[in-house]
Amino acid sequence: MNSPAVTPAPLQLALGEEELLVERAIRAALDSARLADPSADLTRVRVAELTSPELAELVSPSLFAEGRVIVIDAAHEATQDIAAVIISYVKNPAEGIVFVVVHNGGGRKAGKDIVAAMRKAGAVVTECAKITKPAEREAFVRNEIRRAGGKTDPAAVAALVDSVGSDLRELAAASAQLVADTAGAVTEEAVRRYHRGRADVTGFAVAEKAVTGDVPGALEALRWAMHLGVPHVLVADALADAVRTVARVVGAGRADPFRLAGELGMPAWKVKKALAQSRGWKPAGLVEAMRAVAEVNADVKGVAADADYALERAVLRLAKAHRRE
Repeated sequence: MNSPAVTPAPLQLALGEEELLVERAIRAALDSARLADPSADLTRVRVAELTSPELAELVSPSLFAEGRVIVIDAAHEATQDIAAVIISYVKNPAEGIVFVVVHNGGGRKAGKDIVAAMRKAGAVVTECAKITKPAEREAFVRNEIRRAGGKTDPAAVAALVDSVGSDLRELAAASAQLVADTAGAVTEEAVRRYHRGRADVTGFAVAEKAVTGDVPGALEALRWAMHLGVPHVLVADALADAVRTVARVVGAGRADPFRLAGELGMPAWKVKKALAQSRGWKPAGLVEAMRAVAEVNADVKGVAADADYALERAVLRLAKAHRRE
């Protein structure tokens, strides 16, 4: 019995600035078009380089009725004139064409009008927002591992983000490789084994040594991290996360880690680690530490002239705060 014909969505909107997610949305559109017509081809054009006659030609009926995927890149740059032409087409899309609009979510009113018209016309929307927060990166890694057919846990995910960094392409590749190399069971030990040498000298390792007062170890790890090109922001994020976690655990008082995990909304492994790191910290020292990580976060985002020096100074401030009575 023949399979039913596959009809790809004629209008698709990739909304956001995360390049990997945008590229995946376009690849998915092309793959769906080629399920319907294996000969379907792809045409990509930036909206700023597009004229009304060129767009009309791109979407005009084909003599041989072959499938096509037309991608309009950077629609947020559209002028009023070209936006009007795109909106007119969206109201009555041509058969056999998958029309994909890529828009960063901001920009001119004309570009936003295109987005509104696409939504109104029932376009399939793929959210491609920039991933900037540590929790979002960890969620991305979890999803990548599941996507590749594997399973993992919070400690392994945190270790992988720490090992690889913030680049989504690298995180996606590392996730898929780990699933393949571990038969699907991605553990923290597996991450450390496969990324040894890099995992040991990035953000969380610097932070762990800094919050326990190991100044020589923290500075050595920091210098290696800088040598390897680990983004300053990731190290600052790790320092802030470590200090906040210790402060929350200290504030909750001594208790069973599993009970604390439930109360604080944190994984038990992280609570256990923070309990060990909290030894020696006093309230006044934690206040100073919180101030230090807040300032270094601003420093590495452009306030300081030398981000390397700002991170070194933050490590020294944390050590001093750890000794404060």
